[in-house]
Amino acid sequence: MRIPGVRFGPRGRAVAVLVGLLAVAITPLVALPAVRCEVFGAGCPAKMKVASADPARAQPQRRALTPAEAAAQGTYVALGDSYSSGLGAEATVADQNPLERCQRTSKAYYHQVAKSFPFKGSAFWACSGATTRTFLSGKSGEPSQLTRIDANTSLITISVGGNDVGFSKVLAGCVVKLPWSRSCSDQGRDVAARMAELRRTLPDLYSKVTAKSPKARVIVMGYPRAFSEADGAGGDNLSVADQQWLNARARDLNELIRQTTAEADQRIAATGGAGSVEFADAYSTFAGHEVGSSDPYMNGLAVSVSALAAEPRSFHPTVRGHEALARLFVDQVGKGPGRPLNQYR
Repeated sequence: MRIPGVRFGPRGRAVAVLVGLLAVAITPLVALPAVRCEVFGAGCPAKMKVASADPARAQPQRRALTPAEAAAQGTYVALGDSYSSGLGAEATVADQNPLERCQRTSKAYYHQVAKSFPFKGSAFWACSGATTRTFLSGKSGEPSQLTRIDANTSLITISVGGNDVGFSKVLAGCVVKLPWSRSCSDQGRDVAARMAELRRTLPDLYSKVTAKSPKARVIVMGYPRAFSEADGAGGDNLSVADQQWLNARARDLNELIRQTTAEADQRIAATGGAGSVEFADAYSTFAGHEVGSSDPYMNGLAVSVSALAAEPRSFHPTVRGHEALARLFVDQVGKGPGRPLNQYR
């Protein structure tokens, strides 16, 4: 290489030749955007910048499902006892079919809940008279309610426990005051013993349900306060003291259900499970509409003259009562368990 006006010695000419070769080699590399981007990190086209970004950031972000989305991504199944089956809310001739031994009716809260969300399907298997034992073993010629759910079930509603405690018998003991019968509150010891047993059996039921449907939101309903605590409540031969005692026992039962659902949900959260167990507090749902009020949401005592016994619908929610319970469940589906659900889209 020769530069006009400059004279090189042998070593200078060698250095000049080397510099020239390097310039020739580097020039096309710098001119190529891809090479310039790869080597120098500059001049990268937009698409190449995305490709060279942090791989973790390039991955699409998963979105956490809302409580309602998690509940509606599969099927909804209503389980439990007569407070879920709809006994007492008869509205059609079919609702009074004596062959329907589980006494499921067309106005039970299940129907409104099923219409409120875009479930992939729904089913109604609550059965009047169900206890924690018959929930698992079957009743009235039907199999275990546990067989009605599976891994695709995303919402389960349940009411269970009232029959374990024997509330229907307790009510009969309060209403039918014969000379040789015990007073209403004298039944307290028996009720306490049955509640202690329920404290043991409810957690087992919840664990079996969540094992069968691990992604399901399981909403367990408490029981509504039945009595207005006013004189002459529905002509049911219940004093104000009797009504207060019965309402207090319902409150005790609700607290037991609240505690067991909270413990079950804590176990799921601690292990990173996808489902939940939630408590729907129905105790005050009928406030102002108890037995003995001007617009009751609960049936009072109905006596079968021929059988000289209380009819099954006595002290069960009316059609309006089930409408109120449906609103309770719909609200709970929207609210969620009060903690993040481990479900994503």
